Amino acid sequence: MNGELRALGMAHGLLLGLLLASPMMAPALFSAGVGALFVMGGFQLRLADRRWERRAGLGDWVSHIRMAPRRLLPWGATATVALIAGRPTEALAILMAVLACEMLLYPLLAPAMGRLTRGGIVMLLLLMLPLWGADVAALRYASAYLVGVGGCVFWLRGPDGDGRALGWAIAGSCAAAVIAVFAPDVRALMLAGGTLCATLALAHLSVLRRRPVPWHPGGGTSFRRLRWPLRSRPS
Repeated sequence: MNGELRALGMAHGLLLGLLLASPMMAPALFSAGVGALFVMGGFQLRLADRRWERRAGLGDWVSHIRMAPRRLLPWGATATVALIAGRPTEALAILMAVLACEMLLYPLLAPAMGRLTRGGIVMLLLLMLPLWGADVAALRYASAYLVGVGGCVFWLRGPDGDGRALGWAIAGSCAAAVIAVFAPDVRALMLAGGTLCATLALAHLSVLRRRPVPWHPGGGTSFRRLRWPLRSRPS
């Protein structure tokens, strides 16, 4: 998927590459990496789909399904790697979750999320984050996908590119990492919250605005002033 947020897109591609190599390098981190990939995938999908008002009837669902094969290729590669690594249950869970989200959950829930306020989105995210601790891997991954979609709706409400919002997102991600280290009982919940905060931080970082510089005489010239004036054209 071609996203518009450069930092988030680079992190998404890097995470996918590391995830494809994780069964050989760090098998214990494969499940957590898949969850983070689902969060970023849901965020990127909602970012690419800029429509707030959906089409009536089956037209919206059909138009969404027509673009699905291209989005499913990375998930197919991830499931294949899980199968090669000897994790058929994990591969089946990935395929079930992504098919359920792409074909059913996103077309049904995205319009409802678009009508919520920022406070409503926060409440919805708080309700979905605990599902990351579920024993069923497909449910865990599907909830991660919807958390990413909800996080993108929250980000689209603004303010985007704000330095304070970036600071809060980074602080939330760091706090979640610290709590996960010292409180293993809530590690799954902190992993979900930390991943969402990191995704929001990357999104804010991609569009971070520079502080405006007041205009001053001569400030519009980007070249150096010549020490000696140019000679006038001979008459």
